[in-house]
Amino acid sequence: MPFLLLMYVVSFLDRANVGFAKQALQQSLGLSAAAYALGAGLFFVTYALFEIPSNLIMQRVGARVWMCRIMVSWGLVSMATMFVTGPISYYALRLMLGAAEAGFFPGVLLYLTYWFPNRTKGQVLGLFYFGAPLALVLGGPVSGALLQIPSTSGLQGWQWMFLIEGLMAVIVGIWAFAYLQDKPQDVAWLTEIQKAALLKELSEEEQLRRAYGATGLRSLLKSGPLLYCTLIYLLIQMSVYGVVFYLPTLVGAMLGRTMGFKVGLVSAIPWVCAVAATYWIPRTADRHRNHRLLAGLTLFGAGIASALFGSGSSLVAMLALCFAASGFIAVQPLFWTLPMGYLADNAAAGGLALINAAGAVGGFLAPNAKVWADTQFSFPRAGLYLLAGFSLLAAILILGVRKIELSRVRG
Repeated sequence: MPFLLLMYVVSFLDRANVGFAKQALQQSLGLSAAAYALGAGLFFVTYALFEIPSNLIMQRVGARVWMCRIMVSWGLVSMATMFVTGPISYYALRLMLGAAEAGFFPGVLLYLTYWFPNRTKGQVLGLFYFGAPLALVLGGPVSGALLQIPSTSGLQGWQWMFLIEGLMAVIVGIWAFAYLQDKPQDVAWLTEIQKAALLKELSEEEQLRRAYGATGLRSLLKSGPLLYCTLIYLLIQMSVYGVVFYLPTLVGAMLGRTMGFKVGLVSAIPWVCAVAATYWIPRTADRHRNHRLLAGLTLFGAGIASALFGSGSSLVAMLALCFAASGFIAVQPLFWTLPMGYLADNAAAGGLALINAAGAVGGFLAPNAKVWADTQFSFPRAGLYLLAGFSLLAAILILGVRKIELSRVRG
């Protein structure tokens, strides 16, 4: 889990560092707000298109080989972003980055089903989800400091940021090939008795999923619970990336600065809160077996908080950012326990990828929906209110999830 967490930290940092570079890209390349938003979102177009094929390949060749391929390729593309010269090259590299990284997240989810039983999935997913806030806690000050490197060094600060943070992905990807093992039976740090006990429990749960849930690729698009979860995750990701892409800008406006180490440091505060929430909330849900109810309440609170970003004093805005960031991250491990308890065999590989692909579509829609609402209503907070509304809708849908097969196989 610590190594998977490291991989996710690097993944999320390379995906979201464009938010820290927003002001620098606009000043250096003359990108408009609409061009920035389009490029930020284009990542998710190719990411969504290649999710399912990538996960099916990983199921066939194993996590060790495929995770190495994903990380090395996206690291190289991220490094190449330092050569962006205008909107066209910016769009092209964001599309390439999405294609390179496609399958990483659902691949890890599928990989976790090979190792952990239902009774610990909430906690394990919560530990994995530490990666998102940790990337932004560490990435905020680091990216801010890199952006301040003077251009006299030969490269501008934003170019150093993409170069160094992309190189990290390449290094960790090579390390993944040397370190990861595909299945529990392949490792030396479990005894034969431990392996047998774990595999027995995992096998029994897989048989239940086969009996009550979707098992084949053809059954995915006919599965009501799966499509319902897909819609919920799309709305959740629209809310999440509304915060990720614009939080540094909001903090900069509060501080009266455009970029730099101080903005990055203050931007890290909400994500520190998110780490604490992501530790506590999934453990509480596992303990009391109330994932659905707690997920709905968490998302509802985050949606209310996100509507308060641009109103009131700086203190109110910062508190709102903390509550929103915490809720949007902590709700996701709770959400994933629902489809992971329902999908089996090829449907697990394809279904988890399909849901995550819908989330990628949400990531594409979020920045563009915000720009559209701000422009359409000539009101600077219209976009934030729109994204907050999507959060509240997702909360209502989660609370409306019927237990049917999902709860039967989760036990």
